[in-house]
Amino acid sequence: MSLEALIGNFHFLRPAWSLLLVLPAAALYLQWRRERHDSSWDDIIAPHLLDALRLRQFRHRLLSPPTVAALLMLLMAIVAMGPSWRQQPSPLTRDEAALVVLLDTSQSMQATDVQPSRLVRGRQKIADLLERRVGSRTALVVYAGSAHTVLDLTDDVDILWQYLAALDSDIMPRRGKFAEYALPLVDRIVGDSTAPTTVLLLTDGVSDSSAAVFEQWFDERPHQLLVLGVGTETVDGKHAPLETRALQSLARSAGGRYFDLTVDDSDVRGIARRIDAHYVVTEDSAVPWLDSGYGLVFPCLALFLLWFRRGWTLQWCLLVCLGLGDPQSARAESNAFLDLWLTPDQQGALLMRRGDYESAANRFSDPFRKGLAYYYAEQFDLAAEYFARVDSAAARFNQANALAHGEHYLRAVAIYESLLMEDPGNRAAEHNRRIVQELIDAINMMSESQADEGLGSKELGDDEPRRADGAERVTMTTEQLEQLTAEDILQDEKVSEMWMRSVQRDPSHFLSVKFGMQLERER
Repeated sequence: MSLEALIGNFHFLRPAWSLLLVLPAAALYLQWRRERHDSSWDDIIAPHLLDALRLRQFRHRLLSPPTVAALLMLLMAIVAMGPSWRQQPSPLTRDEAALVVLLDTSQSMQATDVQPSRLVRGRQKIADLLERRVGSRTALVVYAGSAHTVLDLTDDVDILWQYLAALDSDIMPRRGKFAEYALPLVDRIVGDSTAPTTVLLLTDGVSDSSAAVFEQWFDERPHQLLVLGVGTETVDGKHAPLETRALQSLARSAGGRYFDLTVDDSDVRGIARRIDAHYVVTEDSAVPWLDSGYGLVFPCLALFLLWFRRGWTLQWCLLVCLGLGDPQSARAESNAFLDLWLTPDQQGALLMRRGDYESAANRFSDPFRKGLAYYYAEQFDLAAEYFARVDSAAARFNQANALAHGEHYLRAVAIYESLLMEDPGNRAAEHNRRIVQELIDAINMMSESQADEGLGSKELGDDEPRRADGAERVTMTTEQLEQLTAEDILQDEKVSEMWMRSVQRDPSHFLSVKFGMQLERER
């Protein structure tokens, strides 16, 4: 629920209990009167003698027993008054708030730090959420270097599951990680509806530019943002770690909520509760309002315990000091102290000058600088991953260089050629493309010679870099086609089942073609 709607619907269910507010006001008045009575001796006794005669207990302290007692009575009065700003869900009305899921399908989501991979786990979490939202409208948008709508708002869970299972990084027509490209699609999906919408973002990281666009977009709309971080903060040298701090900052700046990925369904249950709470308040007066003041009981208990024990002020201060002195939190406190004076990019620049490139990459928030740090640290796969998150010619040039160092020669040449198509006078791209192409030709010649000698070659796995095209061997075979009539297909159950399977289209292939056509149309 937006802040404006919350303020407009806020009221007290039992306003008569506001008479209890007289108690904290009386407590504060008695404390002020006592202090004033004690100050009457200032004109009679010398100041240096009066200071020695006075008892130094809790006077002139903010956290004094009278002040805490007044605060305790104020909170108890608010609980008794019953604050409320939303109604209970009614089974007779339909929730008009829609859910738009933004799924990151970039290359970093192929990391296997969470099994079987980040993308598969994200798809599983979406499927679990759909099971809890049977009958509610949900839309699905995927993004990498470009954003595409998989399905508009629909309550058909079966078709959502079918397309969800077909999502993969290979179907995206452009590499990169630009979450902000999906926001115009959300506007088109929601349309002219005035109902607030929940936007669920599943990703492992965002850039500062993306966060700025998200903050401005949500400031101008009544929608809420929920972010689910997929992955871990472990660096494996190939894929970018989970950027927890960046995602938390994104959710906080947009007025949303961040959730960590869990092995059970507690994250999905938390997301579902936030979605259910973000609905339009109906005009039906018969729907009861929720009493939301019970949460204040816990701070009341804490204040009561502090006030009950003699000397509680000193003990509370010692407890805080012991908490700050925890050895396990020393590094976090050090980082928090540096954050008071230096931005993450400034801290990363200092670490770069010292030659600590890996630490610098962890501190940088700018993806371009992260890529440079990983490039100097010779972690070229990570460098290429972060360069792909910046949509500029310089970033694509550095991405191609990192791919070349990581022995991904074919992908590097493809990027060099795209740069030369945009700027034929780019001598650096032309020079590097020529060098990498010579390496590809040399590997192809070696592969052909080994194939002619019958030595064979080691096939690379999915995680290994593809260096060249390899030896090509054309085998000509003839196959006789069998013509089947309609009667043959209908009479034979096995042939009919096989024919039906053959005519079914692969959803992933369909989505790949669809996204490619959309990108070409935009260009």
